[in-house]
Amino acid sequence: MNRLATSWELVKASAAVLAADKELLIFPIVSAIGTLLVTLTFAVPTILAGVFDSASTSSGDISLSGIVIAFLFYLTQYFVIFFANSALVGAALIRLRGGDPTVGDGFRIAFKHIGAIFGYALISATVGMILRTVSQRGGLFGQIAASFVGLAWNLATYLVVPILVAEDLGPLDAIKRSVEYLKRTWGEQIGGKVGVGAVFGLAIFAAIALGVVVFIAVAATKSLILMGIVAVVFVTIVLVLALISSALSGIYSAAVYRYAAEGQLSEHFSRELVTEAFHAKSA
Repeated sequence: MNRLATSWELVKASAAVLAADKELLIFPIVSAIGTLLVTLTFAVPTILAGVFDSASTSSGDISLSGIVIAFLFYLTQYFVIFFANSALVGAALIRLRGGDPTVGDGFRIAFKHIGAIFGYALISATVGMILRTVSQRGGLFGQIAASFVGLAWNLATYLVVPILVAEDLGPLDAIKRSVEYLKRTWGEQIGGKVGVGAVFGLAIFAAIALGVVVFIAVAATKSLILMGIVAVVFVTIVLVLALISSALSGIYSAAVYRYAAEGQLSEHFSRELVTEAFHAKSA
């Protein structure tokens, strides 16, 4: 409950920044549209390459063309997401430093570092493919190992996007710098991070659960129009919650970066909120 309470406090702090710059929501929207377009673009060649069919066979072997398409899909998705996140974090850093950012400022910062962003997407896609392969072919042990490595990777790279947009570093150096900041600021025994996902995860779950209950109740009327309205309303609610969560997460990562790299606290973030970003693992 203490962790959830802390998450709620950082949601409110991040929301105060978002309230001052509502245009920051543009970046998660661009990311969502971009990832949807990428998914649709890769859907046909993926099916034609037999990725899904071969993955469902007993051997689980995937053709070379399937592997190439899957990797390119990972790479493109990561690039779109990281590019939009870089624009969001870049604009958020301007606000946290006392400026008044525009959408154009965010995209300008992202384009300035587009090479490093692509390099980071390439590294992440490679790691993602390796972890997926280990999880699928390693049985239960492989799934457990992939989960732990994935968590460690997410923790180690938490500050990479802010570093890419704030410092003139390549992706590999940015990953190393992220680890250095985390160790220097939170110590060697850092554990899982506090995040807005805890609050919005519960909110989204509640919205989905309520939507299912309402849809079932409305289904008894056999009114297709009413069922369609309910479905649209609750899907919209979930999408809006997801977009807000993404925006607040980017803002918070920018605040954590400022504290770790510059030793500075922003107006809406107390020292306690930022220092609770990563908790010490129990012995």
